[in-house]
Amino acid sequence: MSSAVTRLEAYKDETMKRIPLPEHAAQELFFTTDKDDERVWMPIGDGIVARPMLFNPVQGSWVTLIKADKPGIVSRHRHPAPVTGYTLEGAWGYLEHEWTATPGSFLFEPAGETHTLVVDPQVGHMKCLFHNFGPLIFVDAEGNQTGYDDVFTRLEKFKAHYEANGLGAEFATRLIR
Repeated sequence: MSSAVTRLEAYKDETMKRIPLPEHAAQELFFTTDKDDERVWMPIGDGIVARPMLFNPVQGSWVTLIKADKPGIVSRHRHPAPVTGYTLEGAWGYLEHEWTATPGSFLFEPAGETHTLVVDPQVGHMKCLFHNFGPLIFVDAEGNQTGYDDVFTRLEKFKAHYEANGLGAEFATRLIR
């Protein structure tokens, strides 16, 4: 048993009563990803995979881990809604900005931002947690729309991926809140 669990257990008392959620509240969602089955990661590009953490169709948002195992362009896109990102491993940045995100870096992207996400060639990999508060609009080098993703298209892509690899569509739908 980890020391964190042991410390938490020390605060529990048989007389403590669990305060129930309000009647219409969504259930909590808790899981770990450190021992994920590789099938959980869906390819979204050459050497780039995504792992969903949460789908919120009521608000149109989703949370995803993005992992790239080699340098290069991950995607070029525009955001009509904000995005936050927290870097867990490696290094990455946007061609349109001067900074480089490294482990522990937090990013807020305002609505309207268009950028080209690239993995730093000196580090060669990255893993970042992104919270998209709305759709992604994929664009070409001139900024012309080439596609889009929103919470609904992302959910359907992950459901199809999990159905095809034996995990079943329920693996994705259990992440809806």
